[in-house]
Amino acid sequence: MTAPAEDSYYWPLMARAIDRIDDGGRGLTLDAIAAEMNLSPAHFQRVFSRWVGVSPKRFQQYLTLGHAKRLLAERHTTLDTAAEVGLSGGGRLHDLFLRWEAMSPGAFAQRGAGLSVRWGWSDSPFGPALVMTTDKGICGIGFAADRPRAEVFDDLARRWPRADFAEAPDAVAPLAARAFPRQGDATDPAPLFLIGAPFQIKVWEALLSIPSGHVTTYSDIARAIGHPKAVRAVGTAVGRNPVSWLIPCHRALRKSGGLGGYHWGLPVKRAMLAHEAAVSGF
Repeated sequence: MTAPAEDSYYWPLMARAIDRIDDGGRGLTLDAIAAEMNLSPAHFQRVFSRWVGVSPKRFQQYLTLGHAKRLLAERHTTLDTAAEVGLSGGGRLHDLFLRWEAMSPGAFAQRGAGLSVRWGWSDSPFGPALVMTTDKGICGIGFAADRPRAEVFDDLARRWPRADFAEAPDAVAPLAARAFPRQGDATDPAPLFLIGAPFQIKVWEALLSIPSGHVTTYSDIARAIGHPKAVRAVGTAVGRNPVSWLIPCHRALRKSGGLGGYHWGLPVKRAMLAHEAAVSGF
């Protein structure tokens, strides 16, 4: 197992490497990126492969412009089986990685009044991540790879303006580690506490039913939740997802195969899709 000191070093280094590969595309050689990370090519290849799951060269292939279209053609999940996994039911939706419950509509209408939210920053494969938690689980994750940290905090905090926010990195760290486990590590399910309007919750439920390494379209989500004409509203709800990565809004694409938008920046979305494709062997 990687030593704690190495953890604190390699998490941000690999996040920086992923961002650099995304920026450099196919023209970036192993020697060049290894030099930028101040590692030998052999050492960088070993570390990158251990943390990401595939070699840097293979990861570059997942970041090409055609990857999203290929995903849509070969890994498109239509959500027709959503009812079988609980999407249309009144209970909680479970999968292998998450357990969650939603705030009641009445409580949501109070805009977070009486809610205590702890927050702290964590390293992630996609850059610095702001993790917010309540006593029931993770309620917010935002990424600062593409914007200032203060802006990321304000973005999440203003969604529940009457909540009490307290910086508590030590309390948040165990849940953050479960949100971003190291490659090969076994972790307990990450508990989520969804804070949103009823329509948004339905959209986020649909996102939770998309398997890792697969994608769907905004129109598929609209049909799955019983509002086939509400594609634009679905897109807005996807963008308002407060728990990025764990509620996989990055798996929603346009019908054309285009990436569409992403609240925390398209480089983060591309990196997430590439990361999942690498881990799933696609």
